[in-house]
Amino acid sequence: MFGILGIVLSLVLLIALAYRGWNVIIIAPICAMVGLLFGGLDAPIIATYTQVFMPALGNYLIKFFPLFLLGAVFGKLMDDSGCARTIAHKIVEWTGKERAIIAIILACGVLTYGGVSLFVVAFAVFPVAIQMFREGNLPKRLIPAAIALGSFTFTMSALPGSPAIQNAIPMPYFHTDAFAAPGLGIIAGLVMFGCGSAWLMMRARRARNAGEGYGDDEPAAVAGDPASMPAGDMPSFTVAIIPVLLVLVLNFIFSKYIIPAMDTDYLALPKYGKTTVSAVGGTWAIILAMLIACVVLIALTWKRFRNVRQSLTDGALGSMLPILNVGSEVAYGGVIASLASFIIIRDWLMALTDNPVIGLAIVVNVLAGITGSASGGMSIALQAVGQTYLELAQAAGITPQILHRVAALASGGLDALPHNGAVITLLAICRLNHKQSYFDIFMVAVAFPLLAMLLVIVLNGMFGTF
Repeated sequence: MFGILGIVLSLVLLIALAYRGWNVIIIAPICAMVGLLFGGLDAPIIATYTQVFMPALGNYLIKFFPLFLLGAVFGKLMDDSGCARTIAHKIVEWTGKERAIIAIILACGVLTYGGVSLFVVAFAVFPVAIQMFREGNLPKRLIPAAIALGSFTFTMSALPGSPAIQNAIPMPYFHTDAFAAPGLGIIAGLVMFGCGSAWLMMRARRARNAGEGYGDDEPAAVAGDPASMPAGDMPSFTVAIIPVLLVLVLNFIFSKYIIPAMDTDYLALPKYGKTTVSAVGGTWAIILAMLIACVVLIALTWKRFRNVRQSLTDGALGSMLPILNVGSEVAYGGVIASLASFIIIRDWLMALTDNPVIGLAIVVNVLAGITGSASGGMSIALQAVGQTYLELAQAAGITPQILHRVAALASGGLDALPHNGAVITLLAICRLNHKQSYFDIFMVAVAFPLLAMLLVIVLNGMFGTF
């Protein structure tokens, strides 16, 4: 019991310090050691740090660093070339300024589904959102929720083929690819998009009826910044959308046709980790698709870069902090998972149901909520119970594809609680606070994704995986 109290206290400390702006790279090992102290010192502190915490961090980097790196570089290239802003402006033009909320959601969705980092998307779309909401006299407090709905809900965890890290993490555990359970994923995505859009439009309508307008004005974008670039100085929509489409199309072709047809018997050798192509093929497909898209993007927009080398460098450096943040959270979870008290908690969660799909959803959701990170929580959960649930599913004749999709959906539920790093960053970008905007973020990024996940579980139980 004392050990469980230590785990709870360490989690509360981690959440509280992260909420107050402390860097998780620093606080994660400290909070892990707090849990270790209350656990009765069943392992020496320094040994746990070097032999448990750091290997867990390193294993996460080994698996997912290429995806973070290429995603950040691709996003930076899309931003510096003006392609991201071109896509946003074109969607606004198509939908009309009177549909500002839908336009912002779609702009964010297209960009993130095409592989652009949600942080890059937030910076790229925010100036467009300011202009549209101001002209439509819509409350600016709804801007963060609109960006959140388009950036880290349906394109992150639901839509098949998404290059988001949350859609990639389950692949090595369940030997699936990014297109797992496509039909159920599309349904979940439509639920998130439909319910979230309807909610925000309803909130805007109520605000209008109550006489609430845009609110205090915002400072203009800095002159010369890509955010203030006029539409005429940007690449054409055709040029801008080609790299985005390449990521999706090539990911599908590589994962479904090219990589499975390759001779990969050498993967069984100790030199290559004694693995199989089914375990690594999904990751390979995303790496190849993103790499080719980056090369094509540079070739198409070469003259629009001030300095391609600098853009590549900035993108690479921009990948370091996110992956180290998430890796530190995963390593924290690795230490907690090594404690005897955690086994009690894990077994209790797993005992809530004998259905592996529902059980996985519960465990991933709880850990994503605790850590305030979709990828971090899911990684911790899959390391702890992924193999167990895979074996249970196989014994019950359940396809691993539904485990993949439910794990991804579950990671995008309780993760967006107030201490979530993406939520805090988004509010900072929009110059708003939790009191002003978090309720709507909660509805579109927590409530409706949970609803979509529950619907997928029910549909899978009724009709199977499709």
